[in-house]
Amino acid sequence: MEFFTTLILAGLVLALLWLFTVNNSKKYNLPPGPSALPLIGNLPQIDKKTPFKSFLEFSKIHGPVMTLYLGWRRVVVLVGYDAVKGALVDQADEFVGRGPVPFLLRATKGYGLGISNGDRWRQLRRFTLTTLRDFGMGRKGMEEWIQEESKHLRSRISTYKGEPFDPTLLLTRTISNVICCLVFGQRFTYEDKQFLRLLSNIGKVVRFNSSSTGVMYNIFPWLMEHLPGYQHTAFAHIEEIREFAKTKIQEHKETLDPSSPRDFIDCFLIRSEQEKDIPTTEFHYENLIATVMNLFLAGTETTSSTIRYALSVLMKHQNIQEKMQQEIDTVIEKGRCPSMVDRKSLPFTDAVIHEVQRFLDIVPFSLPHYALQDISFRAYTIPKDTVIVPLLHSVLKEENQWETPLSFNPHHFLDQNGNFKKHPAFMPFSAGKRACVGESLARMELFIFLVSLLQDFTFSCPEGPDSISLIPEYSSFANVPRRYNIIATPR
Repeated sequence: MEFFTTLILAGLVLALLWLFTVNNSKKYNLPPGPSALPLIGNLPQIDKKTPFKSFLEFSKIHGPVMTLYLGWRRVVVLVGYDAVKGALVDQADEFVGRGPVPFLLRATKGYGLGISNGDRWRQLRRFTLTTLRDFGMGRKGMEEWIQEESKHLRSRISTYKGEPFDPTLLLTRTISNVICCLVFGQRFTYEDKQFLRLLSNIGKVVRFNSSSTGVMYNIFPWLMEHLPGYQHTAFAHIEEIREFAKTKIQEHKETLDPSSPRDFIDCFLIRSEQEKDIPTTEFHYENLIATVMNLFLAGTETTSSTIRYALSVLMKHQNIQEKMQQEIDTVIEKGRCPSMVDRKSLPFTDAVIHEVQRFLDIVPFSLPHYALQDISFRAYTIPKDTVIVPLLHSVLKEENQWETPLSFNPHHFLDQNGNFKKHPAFMPFSAGKRACVGESLARMELFIFLVSLLQDFTFSCPEGPDSISLIPEYSSFANVPRRYNIIATPR
């Protein structure tokens, strides 16, 4: 009885909040948008399986800058390259805010790089970018870590001896080990039980965020906290990831040599000690835990899924795979691991990798931005505390920007002479001051892993290329590729 009373009271409070929000909106020149219902907003009008398609349909009527209501939360959606660039790049300082995503807010307790704003965000982002860019400390730089991990990956694939296998978990282990090298200064064996449990938890958390339950939690967190459901299991997984991070941080504290930092945690701990007497420092324990979790959750599933999707593309388009192998063979002698300096000599290969990212469109909504103050944009006013969604899907698949937006076409990134060309609408990592902090690392991983795999193997599908669909298995917060068994034939 007490639960239902609480539920009714919560509903009344939300109804009042809705009325306040709607009445308050009349003071502003908001972007147009579809009519919304009390409390649930535009949710009934949105396709649950591919919500970004509904957003595109809305924009055909209401234009590239529009207002929606997800529950009682007001959201301004930016559609198309011009609108997204106009906000994130041309007015970067005004659109730098990060929305308080309820799941991430609870998972990180409000700390860390991912959802912070203001001075906390500036300090942590600058530090993280510098550490990633300059990581040459200790025994190896990042490129060497990735090259070494590629050898472990190819060695494991060789054990299948041309028999079909599902590469999903293997690729997740591989990419996560790169993050482990960066953060912990060590890799784990592919059989390490603690490592496998960590990866299992990360995978479950990422899938939860793309599920209907995850979406509902981020829209109605106060309600979902009181209802039974998988959201409680997801937070138990988060707690395990947190405990793993805390254990590793403690090990680092006990073995720290300030004159010889081994990894990200060491660098953070050294900085923390240097600034311990500065009241405004953000280099403290909770920010370290949360940022380590940010790096793992953001860096593991996205890159491993992109490589898995790339293999599906190559199995479906054997002619593209053969052309890449021919180009690689002319540039990199057999037995030498590829390095980033080879990229400029492999324009077709580079173009294919870029097209894989464009076509997969792994995070169609990006992470939401947030109006930290009233923003004037395109003759509209976006009021303070409004969530802002740059619809990256609409940029990566825009008809005005791409010759064949709905077809896989590496020539999007090649000029008439076959040289690689950059494309302004290539924004899989978002754009502006909130662009993905791990972009350079992800680019390095995609190039080195895919080129080294094609040096050693030719990939095919047991059921044949026609059995492969490049349409994601499900789409929400992320586009998740379908799983296929693959055959890796040694070359």
